Amino acid sequence: MTAVSAIETGEVTALTLEGSGVLAPGGKRILVPGALTGEEVTFQRQRRRRNYDEGILVEIRRPSPDRVVPACEYFGRCGGCSLQHLSPDAQLAMKQATLLQSLARIGDVQPATVLPPIRGAVWGYRRRARLAVRHVERKGRVLVGFREHEKPWVVDMLSCAVAEPAISRLIEPLSGLIGALSIRARLPQVEATVADNATALVFRVLDAPTAADLEQLAQFAASHAVRIYLQPGNPDSVVPLHPEEPADELHYRLPAYDLSLTFGPTDFIQVHGEVNRQMVDQAISLLAPTTADRVLDLYCGIGNFTLPLARRAGEVLGLEGAGAMIRRGQHNAALAGLPSVRFVEADLAGAGVEGAWTRERFDLVLLDPPRTGAAELLPALGKLAARRIVYVSCHPGTLARDAGLLVREHGFKLVSAGVMDMFPHTSHVESMALFERA
Repeated sequence: MTAVSAIETGEVTALTLEGSGVLAPGGKRILVPGALTGEEVTFQRQRRRRNYDEGILVEIRRPSPDRVVPACEYFGRCGGCSLQHLSPDAQLAMKQATLLQSLARIGDVQPATVLPPIRGAVWGYRRRARLAVRHVERKGRVLVGFREHEKPWVVDMLSCAVAEPAISRLIEPLSGLIGALSIRARLPQVEATVADNATALVFRVLDAPTAADLEQLAQFAASHAVRIYLQPGNPDSVVPLHPEEPADELHYRLPAYDLSLTFGPTDFIQVHGEVNRQMVDQAISLLAPTTADRVLDLYCGIGNFTLPLARRAGEVLGLEGAGAMIRRGQHNAALAGLPSVRFVEADLAGAGVEGAWTRERFDLVLLDPPRTGAAELLPALGKLAARRIVYVSCHPGTLARDAGLLVREHGFKLVSAGVMDMFPHTSHVESMALFERA
């Protein structure tokens, strides 16, 4: 039932990662977006559900000392960020608490040591962005940006405070460019990536651009110094706007390891370059590989951890389910002159769990699984002779579940864990945990 009720007053007792304050003045929880823990607020119930109600914030009578003014004018409408009204320090503290609470509640484990948070720039950090595109007739123009919070509509925005400036400053020009194309209603998305050597834009095109469209795209690429790619189908269909023109490969550097990792315009790379460098450093510090060690890197991608590990260890095996990523990793290893590293394609959620790698000896393991975690792999990891595991996670719940299994069923102890601020101002909780043989 949806209905706006009388104005009520209450104190916020908790905050969700999605940016809603939690109140319970009459016993039933009420979620109020924009309210912060400890604040006294007035609100109206807007939607009643079985287990909780949803409200709208009317007035903040006693603000939290952690409240800050959001830097982005679109905050509250844009679904990209949920925590800009909370200070960065308080955001990190909440995410660290979320991790530790998840480990205790779900995994029934706690780390012997809590790692200091890894942090970097909180504005202008996002080097990857998937921008939605929508031609809106009543506005007479094309909207380019992120979708509204819990809605399918595209925010009418001209910039983005969390995107790297090279992306943010393209949002308004992209609106004008796409609006002038004949296929503007058949172009739903632009994927933007900032490499160390170029900015790449991948246009998802449901219809083939006309010759006039192609000319306008070429002029845009030249005037804005960007590389344009077209994607008519799945990610394998991506082609440069002008494939006949040679260009150096997109890449980012890990200077501490004298590495340059190349990647394709739709390949996965970590969104925060500064935090990624610190994350790699911490993972290698925790694993502490020597030239006598054989290391296994599960879900290795293009080699973000694999190749730095190969600079320190005797041998490294990287496993990944996507063949294109494996080929990219092999290419990067060859560029770096690292014959001691192997990249092998393996279905780590299926038959690959029983693959040949399970019969090899490994001293150290690094795994960076998707949000679903790595529960299927844990029995195989338990049988390996590895003395140390570093688990990089993008979901505290599945990390906590897997941590409990590693400790209770597979002979490990949880030595340390901590968060990484890969996505400031958002609900994402990225973390890292170290396990050692008990």
